[in-house]
Amino acid sequence: MMVRDAAHLGLLTDLYQLTMAAGYLSSGMAEREAAFHLFFRKNPFDGGYAVACGLEQALELVESFRYSAADLDYLAGLTGNDGRPLLAPHFLRFLDDLVLSIDLDAVPEGTVVFPHEPLLRVRGPLAQCQLLETGLLTILNFQTLIATKASRIARAANGDPVLEFGLRRAQGVDGGLSASRAAYIGGCSGTSNVLAGRRFGIPLKGTHAHSWVMSFDDESEAFEAWAAASPNNCIFLVDTYDSIAGIHRAIQAGERLRQQGFEMIGIRLDSGDLVELSQQARRLLDAAGFPDASVVASNDLDELRINELKAAGAAINVWGVGTRLATAHGESALGGVYKLTAIRDLQGTWQPKLKLSENPSKMSNPGLQQVRRYHLRGTFVGDVIYDEEKGLSEPCRWVDGDGQEHQVSPQADSLDLLEPVLRHGQRIAEVDDIGLEIGTLRARALTQLDALDPAITRLEQTAVYPVGLDTRLDRLKKDLIMEVRSKL
Repeated sequence: MMVRDAAHLGLLTDLYQLTMAAGYLSSGMAEREAAFHLFFRKNPFDGGYAVACGLEQALELVESFRYSAADLDYLAGLTGNDGRPLLAPHFLRFLDDLVLSIDLDAVPEGTVVFPHEPLLRVRGPLAQCQLLETGLLTILNFQTLIATKASRIARAANGDPVLEFGLRRAQGVDGGLSASRAAYIGGCSGTSNVLAGRRFGIPLKGTHAHSWVMSFDDESEAFEAWAAASPNNCIFLVDTYDSIAGIHRAIQAGERLRQQGFEMIGIRLDSGDLVELSQQARRLLDAAGFPDASVVASNDLDELRINELKAAGAAINVWGVGTRLATAHGESALGGVYKLTAIRDLQGTWQPKLKLSENPSKMSNPGLQQVRRYHLRGTFVGDVIYDEEKGLSEPCRWVDGDGQEHQVSPQADSLDLLEPVLRHGQRIAEVDDIGLEIGTLRARALTQLDALDPAITRLEQTAVYPVGLDTRLDRLKKDLIMEVRSKL
Protein backbone atom coordinates (compact mmCIF):
# COMPACT_ATOMS: atom_id res chain seq x y z
CA MET A 1 0.00 0.00 0.00
CA MET A 2 2.92 2.33 -0.79
CA VAL A 3 5.73 3.06 1.60
CA ARG A 4 4.24 5.71 3.84
CA ASP A 5 1.28 3.49 4.76
CA ALA A 6 3.59 1.22 6.76
CA ALA A 7 4.65 2.17 10.27
CA HIS A 8 7.90 0.17 10.16
CA LEU A 9 9.72 -1.14 7.14
CA GLY A 10 12.74 -2.89 8.55
CA LEU A 11 11.30 -6.24 7.46
CA LEU A 12 10.97 -5.12 3.83
CA THR A 13 14.12 -7.01 2.95
CA ASP A 14 15.52 -10.42 2.11
CA LEU A 15 16.70 -12.66 4.91
CA TYR A 16 20.29 -12.60 3.74
CA GLN A 17 20.45 -8.84 4.24
CA LEU A 18 19.70 -9.40 7.93
CA THR A 19 22.14 -12.29 8.30
CA MET A 20 24.87 -10.31 6.54
CA ALA A 21 24.22 -7.30 8.77
CA ALA A 22 24.45 -9.61 11.78
CA GLY A 23 27.72 -10.92 10.41
CA TYR A 24 29.10 -7.40 9.96
CA LEU A 25 28.21 -6.66 13.59
CA SER A 26 29.89 -9.77 14.93
CA SER A 27 32.95 -9.09 12.73
CA GLY A 28 33.30 -5.53 13.98
CA MET A 29 32.52 -4.11 10.52
CA ALA A 30 28.96 -2.84 10.98
CA GLU A 31 30.04 0.80 11.39
CA ARG A 32 32.70 0.82 8.65
CA GLU A 33 31.76 3.49 6.09
CA ALA A 34 30.79 2.01 2.76
CA ALA A 35 29.41 3.17 -0.58
CA PHE A 36 26.87 1.26 -2.66
CA HIS A 37 25.47 2.19 -6.08
CA LEU A 38 22.12 1.17 -7.58
CA PHE A 39 22.12 0.80 -11.37
CA PHE A 40 20.86 -1.41 -14.20
CA ARG A 41 22.85 -3.18 -16.89
CA LYS A 42 20.51 -3.18 -19.90
CA ASN A 43 17.89 -0.81 -21.25
CA PRO A 44 14.39 -2.28 -20.92
CA PHE A 45 12.15 -3.17 -23.89
CA ASP A 46 15.19 -3.33 -26.20
CA GLY A 47 15.03 0.44 -26.19
CA GLY A 48 17.58 3.19 -25.98
CA TYR A 49 16.96 4.66 -22.51
CA ALA A 50 15.12 4.42 -19.18
CA VAL A 51 13.29 7.05 -17.12
CA ALA A 52 14.36 7.21 -13.47
CA CYS A 53 11.38 6.97 -11.14
CA GLY A 54 10.51 6.05 -7.56
CA LEU A 55 12.84 8.34 -5.61
CA GLU A 56 10.12 9.83 -3.42
CA GLN A 57 9.09 6.38 -2.20
CA ALA A 58 12.75 5.44 -1.73
CA LEU A 59 13.12 8.42 0.61
CA GLU A 60 9.98 7.39 2.47
CA LEU A 61 11.50 3.92 2.91
CA VAL A 62 14.63 5.34 4.53
CA GLU A 63 12.64 7.73 6.71
CA SER A 64 10.27 4.94 7.83
CA PHE A 65 12.92 2.26 8.35
CA ARG A 66 12.41 0.95 11.89
CA TYR A 67 11.97 -2.31 13.80
CA SER A 68 8.96 -2.51 16.08
CA ALA A 69 8.79 -4.70 19.19
CA ALA A 70 6.60 -7.12 17.22
CA ASP A 71 9.17 -7.19 14.40
CA LEU A 72 11.95 -8.04 16.85
CA ASP A 73 9.85 -10.73 18.49
CA TYR A 74 9.32 -12.29 15.08
CA LEU A 75 13.03 -12.16 14.24
CA ALA A 76 13.92 -13.64 17.64
CA GLY A 77 11.82 -16.69 16.72
CA LEU A 78 13.75 -17.49 13.55
CA THR A 79 15.94 -20.57 13.81
CA GLY A 80 18.84 -22.07 11.94
CA ASN A 81 19.14 -25.65 10.73
CA ASP A 82 20.06 -26.80 14.25
CA GLY A 83 16.88 -25.35 15.75
CA ARG A 84 18.74 -22.63 17.62
CA PRO A 85 18.06 -18.88 17.17
CA LEU A 86 19.25 -17.59 13.81
CA LEU A 87 19.93 -14.04 15.02
CA ALA A 88 21.87 -13.35 18.20
CA PRO A 89 20.38 -11.22 21.01
CA HIS A 90 23.06 -8.54 20.59
CA PHE A 91 22.08 -8.13 16.93
CA LEU A 92 18.40 -7.77 17.85
CA ARG A 93 19.41 -5.06 20.32
CA PHE A 94 21.35 -3.41 17.49
CA LEU A 95 18.20 -3.41 15.35
CA ASP A 96 16.11 -2.09 18.24
CA ASP A 97 18.42 0.92 18.61
CA LEU A 98 18.91 1.44 14.86
CA VAL A 99 18.40 4.95 13.46
CA LEU A 100 19.63 5.27 9.89
CA SER A 101 22.37 7.81 9.37
CA ILE A 102 23.12 7.28 5.68
CA ASP A 103 23.84 9.84 2.99
CA LEU A 104 21.89 9.43 -0.22
CA ASP A 105 22.62 11.03 -3.59
CA ALA A 106 20.17 10.44 -6.41
CA VAL A 107 19.27 11.18 -10.01
CA PRO A 108 16.07 13.31 -9.95
CA GLU A 109 12.88 11.55 -10.97
CA GLY A 110 12.03 11.97 -14.62
CA THR A 111 15.69 12.00 -15.71
CA VAL A 112 16.63 9.78 -18.64
CA VAL A 113 19.30 7.28 -17.60
CA PHE A 114 21.36 4.56 -19.23
CA PRO A 115 23.01 1.23 -18.35
CA HIS A 116 25.68 1.23 -15.61
CA GLU A 117 24.88 4.79 -14.51
CA PRO A 118 24.06 4.99 -10.80
CA LEU A 119 20.50 6.06 -10.04
CA LEU A 120 21.39 6.14 -6.33
CA ARG A 121 24.58 6.36 -4.31
CA VAL A 122 24.13 5.15 -0.73
CA ARG A 123 26.93 5.97 1.69
CA GLY A 124 27.14 5.24 5.39
CA PRO A 125 27.67 2.44 7.92
CA LEU A 126 28.07 -0.87 6.09
CA ALA A 127 25.28 -2.70 7.94
CA GLN A 128 22.80 0.11 7.33
CA CYS A 129 23.57 0.26 3.61
CA GLN A 130 23.17 -3.50 3.37
CA LEU A 131 19.77 -3.54 5.08
CA LEU A 132 18.39 -1.04 2.55
CA GLU A 133 19.33 -2.97 -0.57
CA THR A 134 16.17 -4.98 -1.21
CA GLY A 135 13.68 -2.23 -0.42
CA LEU A 136 15.44 0.33 -2.60
CA LEU A 137 15.65 -2.11 -5.49
CA THR A 138 12.01 -3.14 -5.37
CA ILE A 139 10.91 0.52 -5.47
CA LEU A 140 13.31 1.85 -8.11
CA ASN A 141 13.25 -1.21 -10.35
CA PHE A 142 9.47 -1.28 -10.74
CA GLN A 143 8.74 2.42 -11.03
CA THR A 144 11.61 3.04 -13.44
CA LEU A 145 10.39 0.15 -15.59
CA ILE A 146 6.81 1.45 -15.71
CA ALA A 147 7.83 5.07 -16.30
CA THR A 148 9.97 3.90 -19.22
CA LYS A 149 7.10 1.85 -20.68
CA ALA A 150 4.75 4.82 -20.33
CA SER A 151 7.22 7.12 -22.06
CA ARG A 152 7.46 4.74 -25.01
CA ILE A 153 3.66 4.52 -25.25
CA ALA A 154 3.26 8.30 -24.99
CA ARG A 155 5.82 8.88 -27.72
CA ALA A 156 4.11 6.34 -29.96
CA ALA A 157 0.86 8.28 -29.43
CA ASN A 158 2.72 11.34 -30.76
CA GLY A 159 0.95 13.97 -28.69
CA ASP A 160 -2.42 12.23 -28.27
CA PRO A 161 -3.47 11.79 -24.63
CA VAL A 162 -2.69 8.37 -23.13
CA LEU A 163 -4.84 7.29 -20.20
CA GLU A 164 -3.60 4.61 -17.78
CA PHE A 165 -6.33 2.03 -17.06
CA GLY A 166 -4.22 -0.77 -15.56
CA LEU A 167 -5.27 -1.08 -11.91
CA ARG A 168 -7.41 -4.19 -12.32
CA ARG A 169 -4.55 -6.06 -14.01
CA ALA A 170 -1.67 -4.68 -11.94
CA GLN A 171 0.63 -6.72 -9.71
CA GLY A 172 -1.36 -6.26 -6.51
CA VAL A 173 -2.56 -3.14 -4.73
CA ASP A 174 0.83 -1.53 -4.25
CA GLY A 175 1.81 -2.47 -7.79
CA GLY A 176 -1.29 -0.67 -9.03
CA LEU A 177 -0.53 2.50 -7.09
CA SER A 178 3.14 2.50 -8.05
CA ALA A 179 2.27 1.83 -11.69
CA SER A 180 -0.21 4.72 -11.84
CA ARG A 181 2.32 7.12 -10.34
CA ALA A 182 5.17 6.01 -12.59
CA ALA A 183 2.97 5.95 -15.70
CA TYR A 184 1.97 9.57 -15.17
CA ILE A 185 5.57 10.68 -14.64
CA GLY A 186 6.54 8.75 -17.77
CA GLY A 187 4.06 10.64 -19.93
CA CYS A 188 0.47 9.48 -19.44
CA SER A 189 -2.17 12.20 -19.21
CA GLY A 190 -4.36 10.64 -16.54
CA THR A 191 -5.41 7.49 -14.71
CA SER A 192 -8.59 5.64 -13.81
CA ASN A 193 -7.07 4.79 -10.40
CA VAL A 194 -8.98 6.94 -7.91
CA LEU A 195 -6.67 6.23 -4.97
CA ALA A 196 -3.65 7.20 -7.06
CA GLY A 197 -5.49 10.35 -8.11
CA ARG A 198 -6.07 11.32 -4.49
CA ARG A 199 -2.64 10.25 -3.27
CA PHE A 200 -0.50 11.77 -6.00
CA GLY A 201 -2.65 14.43 -7.65
CA ILE A 202 -2.93 12.61 -10.99
CA PRO A 203 -5.86 13.73 -13.20
CA LEU A 204 -8.68 11.15 -13.14
CA LYS A 205 -10.31 9.91 -16.33
CA GLY A 206 -12.95 7.28 -17.00
CA THR A 207 -16.31 6.39 -18.47
CA HIS A 208 -18.74 3.48 -18.11
CA ALA A 209 -18.27 -0.25 -18.69
CA HIS A 210 -20.15 -2.77 -20.83
CA SER A 211 -22.11 -3.76 -17.73
CA TRP A 212 -23.80 -0.33 -17.77
CA VAL A 213 -25.18 -0.95 -21.26
CA MET A 214 -26.06 -4.56 -20.52
CA SER A 215 -28.04 -3.65 -17.41
CA PHE A 216 -30.64 -1.77 -19.50
CA ASP A 217 -33.16 -3.23 -21.93
CA ASP A 218 -31.48 -1.63 -24.94
CA GLU A 219 -28.42 0.46 -25.80
CA SER A 220 -30.29 3.70 -26.51
CA GLU A 221 -31.89 3.60 -23.07
CA ALA A 222 -28.47 2.96 -21.52
CA PHE A 223 -26.89 5.95 -23.28
CA GLU A 224 -29.78 8.26 -22.37
CA ALA A 225 -29.51 7.16 -18.75
CA TRP A 226 -25.76 7.72 -18.79
CA ALA A 227 -26.20 11.20 -20.23
CA ALA A 228 -28.69 11.98 -17.49
CA ALA A 229 -26.50 10.54 -14.73
CA SER A 230 -23.18 12.01 -15.92
CA PRO A 231 -23.84 14.84 -18.38
CA ASN A 232 -20.40 16.41 -17.97
CA ASN A 233 -18.50 13.14 -18.43
CA CYS A 234 -20.12 11.53 -21.46
CA ILE A 235 -17.87 9.17 -23.34
CA PHE A 236 -20.10 6.40 -24.66
CA LEU A 237 -18.71 2.86 -24.92
CA VAL A 238 -20.22 1.78 -28.25
CA ASP A 239 -19.08 -1.80 -28.87
CA THR A 240 -21.26 -3.79 -26.44
CA TYR A 241 -23.37 -5.16 -29.32
CA ASP A 242 -22.69 -3.54 -32.71
CA SER A 243 -20.12 -0.73 -32.87
CA ILE A 244 -21.54 1.19 -35.83
CA ALA A 245 -25.07 1.06 -34.43
CA GLY A 246 -23.62 2.11 -31.09
CA ILE A 247 -21.96 5.15 -32.66
CA HIS A 248 -25.27 6.23 -34.18
CA ARG A 249 -26.98 5.87 -30.79
CA ALA A 250 -24.21 7.79 -29.07
CA ILE A 251 -24.67 10.63 -31.56
CA GLN A 252 -28.41 10.69 -30.86
CA ALA A 253 -27.71 10.85 -27.12
CA GLY A 254 -25.12 13.55 -27.77
CA GLU A 255 -27.61 15.66 -29.68
CA ARG A 256 -30.10 15.56 -26.82
CA LEU A 257 -27.27 16.24 -24.37
CA ARG A 258 -26.34 19.36 -26.36
CA GLN A 259 -29.91 20.59 -26.16
CA GLN A 260 -29.51 20.51 -22.38
CA GLY A 261 -26.36 22.63 -22.49
CA PHE A 262 -23.78 19.84 -22.26
CA GLU A 263 -21.36 18.43 -24.79
CA MET A 264 -20.53 14.81 -25.55
CA ILE A 265 -16.83 14.16 -24.94
CA GLY A 266 -16.61 11.26 -27.37
CA ILE A 267 -17.03 7.54 -27.97
CA ARG A 268 -14.85 4.59 -26.96
CA LEU A 269 -14.00 1.49 -28.99
CA ASP A 270 -12.80 -1.57 -27.10
CA SER A 271 -12.85 -4.31 -29.75
CA GLY A 272 -13.01 -5.01 -33.46
CA ASP A 273 -11.05 -3.52 -36.34
CA LEU A 274 -9.90 -0.34 -34.65
CA VAL A 275 -8.63 1.22 -37.87
CA GLU A 276 -11.87 0.81 -39.83
CA LEU A 277 -14.17 1.45 -36.89
CA SER A 278 -12.33 4.59 -35.80
CA GLN A 279 -12.40 5.98 -39.34
CA GLN A 280 -16.13 5.36 -39.61
CA ALA A 281 -16.68 6.86 -36.17
CA ARG A 282 -14.77 9.99 -37.15
CA ARG A 283 -16.79 10.43 -40.34
CA LEU A 284 -20.10 9.93 -38.53
CA LEU A 285 -19.22 12.26 -35.67
CA ASP A 286 -18.02 15.00 -38.02
CA ALA A 287 -21.08 14.69 -40.25
CA ALA A 288 -23.36 14.95 -37.21
CA GLY A 289 -21.70 18.14 -36.02
CA PHE A 290 -19.37 16.70 -33.39
CA PRO A 291 -15.89 17.46 -34.81
CA ASP A 292 -14.45 17.92 -31.32
CA ALA A 293 -15.73 14.61 -29.98
CA SER A 294 -12.86 12.23 -29.30
CA VAL A 295 -12.48 8.71 -30.61
CA VAL A 296 -11.03 6.79 -27.68
CA ALA A 297 -9.58 3.29 -28.12
CA SER A 298 -8.61 0.59 -25.65
CA ASN A 299 -8.14 -3.21 -25.94
CA ASP A 300 -4.62 -4.51 -25.16
CA LEU A 301 -2.77 -1.52 -26.51
CA ASP A 302 0.93 -0.77 -26.12
CA GLU A 303 3.51 1.30 -27.95
CA LEU A 304 3.94 -1.18 -30.80
CA ARG A 305 0.19 -1.59 -31.37
CA ILE A 306 -0.39 2.18 -31.22
CA ASN A 307 2.40 2.67 -33.72
CA GLU A 308 0.80 0.11 -36.06
CA LEU A 309 -2.64 1.70 -35.75
CA LYS A 310 -1.32 5.17 -36.46
CA ALA A 311 0.64 3.92 -39.47
CA ALA A 312 -2.55 2.29 -40.78
CA GLY A 313 -4.46 5.57 -40.55
CA ALA A 314 -6.59 4.96 -37.46
CA ALA A 315 -8.66 8.02 -36.53
CA ILE A 316 -8.06 7.58 -32.82
CA ASN A 317 -7.01 10.58 -30.76
CA VAL A 318 -7.16 9.26 -27.17
CA TRP A 319 -5.58 5.98 -26.10
CA GLY A 320 -6.62 3.96 -23.05
CA VAL A 321 -3.79 1.62 -22.07
CA GLY A 322 -4.16 -0.88 -19.24
CA THR A 323 -2.64 -4.33 -18.88
CA ARG A 324 0.39 -3.86 -21.08
CA LEU A 325 1.38 -0.67 -19.29
CA ALA A 326 0.74 -1.54 -15.65
CA THR A 327 2.47 -4.92 -16.04
CA ALA A 328 5.31 -3.62 -18.28
CA HIS A 329 4.43 -6.10 -21.02
CA GLY A 330 7.53 -7.35 -22.79
CA GLU A 331 9.92 -6.89 -19.85
CA SER A 332 9.31 -8.71 -16.57
CA ALA A 333 11.77 -6.61 -14.54
CA LEU A 334 14.30 -3.81 -14.95
CA GLY A 335 17.11 -5.92 -13.53
CA GLY A 336 18.61 -3.20 -11.39
CA VAL A 337 21.39 -4.20 -8.99
CA TYR A 338 22.99 -2.72 -5.88
CA LYS A 339 26.73 -3.13 -5.56
CA LEU A 340 29.39 -2.27 -2.99
CA THR A 341 31.87 0.04 -4.73
CA ALA A 342 34.10 1.34 -1.92
CA ILE A 343 34.77 0.88 1.78
CA ARG A 344 36.97 2.84 4.17
CA ASP A 345 39.88 1.00 5.72
CA LEU A 346 40.95 1.40 9.33
CA GLN A 347 43.12 4.36 8.36
CA GLY A 348 40.13 6.17 6.88
CA THR A 349 41.16 5.72 3.23
CA TRP A 350 38.56 4.72 0.66
CA GLN A 351 39.33 1.31 -0.84
CA PRO A 352 37.60 0.80 -4.22
CA LYS A 353 35.72 -2.47 -4.74
CA LEU A 354 34.33 -4.25 -7.78
CA LYS A 355 32.67 -7.52 -8.75
CA LEU A 356 34.45 -9.65 -11.35
CA SER A 357 32.67 -11.69 -13.99
CA GLU A 358 33.47 -13.61 -17.16
CA ASN A 359 30.75 -11.43 -18.69
CA PRO A 360 32.20 -7.89 -19.00
CA SER A 361 28.75 -6.28 -18.76
CA LYS A 362 28.32 -7.80 -15.29
CA MET A 363 31.54 -6.31 -13.90
CA SER A 364 30.73 -3.44 -11.58
CA ASN A 365 32.50 -0.09 -11.55
CA PRO A 366 34.50 0.94 -8.45
CA GLY A 367 34.70 4.15 -6.49
CA LEU A 368 32.40 6.99 -5.41
CA GLN A 369 30.68 7.45 -8.73
CA GLN A 370 29.10 10.51 -10.28
CA VAL A 371 27.66 10.98 -13.79
CA ARG A 372 28.58 14.04 -15.86
CA ARG A 373 26.14 14.70 -18.74
CA TYR A 374 27.19 16.81 -21.71
CA HIS A 375 24.71 18.70 -23.85
CA LEU A 376 25.18 20.84 -26.92
CA ARG A 377 22.53 23.19 -28.34
CA GLY A 378 19.80 21.53 -26.28
CA THR A 379 20.69 17.92 -27.15
CA PHE A 380 22.33 15.39 -24.83
CA VAL A 381 25.51 14.17 -26.49
CA GLY A 382 27.12 11.81 -23.97
CA ASP A 383 27.65 10.83 -20.33
CA VAL A 384 30.82 10.04 -18.43
CA ILE A 385 30.94 8.13 -15.13
CA TYR A 386 33.75 9.35 -12.90
CA ASP A 387 35.01 9.01 -9.34
CA GLU A 388 33.74 12.04 -7.48
CA GLU A 389 36.52 11.90 -4.91
CA LYS A 390 39.25 11.93 -7.58
CA GLY A 391 37.48 14.21 -10.06
CA LEU A 392 37.42 14.14 -13.84
CA SER A 393 40.78 13.42 -15.42
CA GLU A 394 39.93 15.27 -18.62
CA PRO A 395 36.59 16.97 -19.35
CA CYS A 396 34.65 15.91 -22.44
CA ARG A 397 36.60 12.66 -22.88
CA TRP A 398 35.78 9.09 -21.85
CA VAL A 399 36.30 5.41 -22.66
CA ASP A 400 33.40 3.19 -23.75
CA GLY A 401 32.87 -0.48 -22.93
CA ASP A 402 34.90 -1.55 -25.96
CA GLY A 403 37.90 0.51 -24.86
CA GLN A 404 37.37 3.21 -27.50
CA GLU A 405 37.94 6.82 -26.50
CA HIS A 406 35.27 9.44 -27.19
CA GLN A 407 35.34 13.19 -27.02
CA VAL A 408 32.70 15.90 -27.32
CA SER A 409 33.17 19.51 -28.22
CA PRO A 410 34.82 21.61 -25.50
CA GLN A 411 31.95 24.04 -26.07
CA ALA A 412 29.47 21.50 -24.65
CA ASP A 413 27.75 22.40 -21.41
CA SER A 414 27.51 19.81 -18.65
CA LEU A 415 25.89 18.95 -15.35
CA ASP A 416 26.26 16.21 -12.74
CA LEU A 417 23.22 13.98 -12.38
CA LEU A 418 23.52 12.70 -8.80
CA GLU A 419 22.26 15.27 -6.31
CA PRO A 420 22.39 15.13 -2.50
CA VAL A 421 18.96 14.26 -1.08
CA LEU A 422 19.69 12.82 2.39
CA ARG A 423 22.44 13.64 4.84
CA HIS A 424 22.81 11.62 8.04
CA GLY A 425 19.42 10.07 7.32
CA GLN A 426 17.60 13.41 7.05
CA ARG A 427 16.03 14.83 3.93
CA ILE A 428 17.67 17.96 2.57
CA ALA A 429 14.66 20.24 2.46
CA GLU A 430 16.18 22.87 0.20
CA VAL A 431 16.85 20.47 -2.67
CA ASP A 432 14.43 21.66 -5.34
CA ASP A 433 14.07 18.30 -7.05
CA ILE A 434 12.67 16.43 -4.03
CA GLY A 435 9.00 16.59 -3.14
CA LEU A 436 8.05 18.35 -6.36
CA GLU A 437 4.48 18.24 -7.56
CA ILE A 438 4.01 15.19 -9.78
CA GLY A 439 3.21 17.29 -12.84
CA THR A 440 6.66 18.87 -12.58
CA LEU A 441 8.27 15.41 -12.55
CA ARG A 442 6.23 14.49 -15.63
CA ALA A 443 7.29 17.69 -17.39
CA ARG A 444 10.93 16.91 -16.62
CA ALA A 445 10.63 13.46 -18.21
CA LEU A 446 9.06 14.90 -21.37
CA THR A 447 11.73 17.60 -21.60
CA GLN A 448 14.52 15.07 -21.07
CA LEU A 449 13.22 12.79 -23.82
CA ASP A 450 13.02 15.71 -26.21
CA ALA A 451 16.71 16.39 -25.52
CA LEU A 452 17.70 12.97 -26.87
CA ASP A 453 18.50 12.25 -30.49
CA PRO A 454 15.30 10.77 -32.04
CA ALA A 455 17.31 7.73 -33.08
CA ILE A 456 17.66 6.88 -29.38
CA THR A 457 13.96 7.25 -28.52
CA ARG A 458 12.51 5.40 -31.51
CA LEU A 459 10.77 2.13 -30.73
CA GLU A 460 12.91 -0.25 -32.76
CA GLN A 461 16.51 -0.38 -34.02
CA THR A 462 17.45 2.28 -31.54
CA ALA A 463 20.81 3.98 -31.57
CA VAL A 464 23.10 3.63 -28.57
CA TYR A 465 23.54 6.69 -26.39
CA PRO A 466 27.28 7.17 -25.62
CA VAL A 467 28.15 6.41 -22.00
CA GLY A 468 31.61 5.58 -20.74
CA LEU A 469 34.12 5.79 -17.93
CA ASP A 470 36.35 8.73 -17.23
CA THR A 471 39.88 7.77 -18.30
CA ARG A 472 41.14 7.92 -14.70
CA LEU A 473 38.30 5.66 -13.48
CA ASP A 474 38.88 3.33 -16.43
CA ARG A 475 42.55 2.93 -15.41
CA LEU A 476 41.56 2.37 -11.78
CA LYS A 477 39.10 -0.34 -12.81
CA LYS A 478 41.66 -2.13 -14.99
CA ASP A 479 44.32 -1.96 -12.27
CA LEU A 480 41.84 -3.28 -9.70
CA ILE A 481 40.85 -6.16 -11.98
CA MET A 482 44.50 -7.13 -12.36
CA GLU A 483 45.06 -6.86 -8.60
CA VAL A 484 42.06 -9.00 -7.72
CA ARG A 485 42.88 -11.65 -10.32
CA SER A 486 46.48 -11.84 -9.11
CA LYS A 487 45.16 -13.01 -5.72
CA LEU A 488 42.98 -15.78 -7.12
